[in-house]
Amino acid sequence: MNAYQAEAVILRTWPVHEADQVVSLFTREQGRIRGVAKAAAKSRRRFGGALQPMTWVSASYVEKPKQELVRLDSCEVLASPLSDPVDYQRAAALAFYAEVLEEALPDHDPHEAAFRLVLAVLGHTRSNRVWMPVTYFSLWITRLLGWMASVTHCAVCGEAFAGDAWFHAESDGLTCARHKHPASRRLSAESLALARRIFQSPIAALAQEEWPASRAADLRRFTAQALERHLERRLRSAAALARLGG
Repeated sequence: MNAYQAEAVILRTWPVHEADQVVSLFTREQGRIRGVAKAAAKSRRRFGGALQPMTWVSASYVEKPKQELVRLDSCEVLASPLSDPVDYQRAAALAFYAEVLEEALPDHDPHEAAFRLVLAVLGHTRSNRVWMPVTYFSLWITRLLGWMASVTHCAVCGEAFAGDAWFHAESDGLTCARHKHPASRRLSAESLALARRIFQSPIAALAQEEWPASRAADLRRFTAQALERHLERRLRSAAALARLGG
């Protein structure tokens, strides 16, 4: 039996029995794990509001040999999404982060870069200011998972993009106009340039700019499509963001 005290981000919870909850959490040291929080619905001292999705916590848990679920003993809130107003846009953005991480991360596989990414975007996801961090997260998590196509060269001919690029639901890469599939969607030259900036800039450098929902909407569609293709399932939170215009 091993006891741990670890930084973690809560991804999802499921009620079991009368007051227990199964909790999925992304830990800095062990990656994504699942545990049982006994009497979580009744114990404010041990959990309080710490089990809300996308809460950054210090989690105490015990791992027993040959048991899939750890025993989650307590969580101390380090930063809560409920400390700022939660409108529908912000709720959809937080749900998007949680859903992608829950579906994409393997069990017990530490991913320090992804953990730092999550903390970075959480710090910038505010009411009516979600589109920059959502775009930043979408691009970087796709790249960190190894699923990001080149944003500089055509996947077919290898030539550098001189303008717009094109993407298709059944293809991994971006193509130039000469090699685009008839049912492809356009990714503007402006969004391509923005993608390159995102990969070269800290999130704080982008936070000072105006980010209406229309900015880089095609880039978010491209990354959502890439994520869904590799996950082999639709992302409900991505569809919710799309309905909001992003």
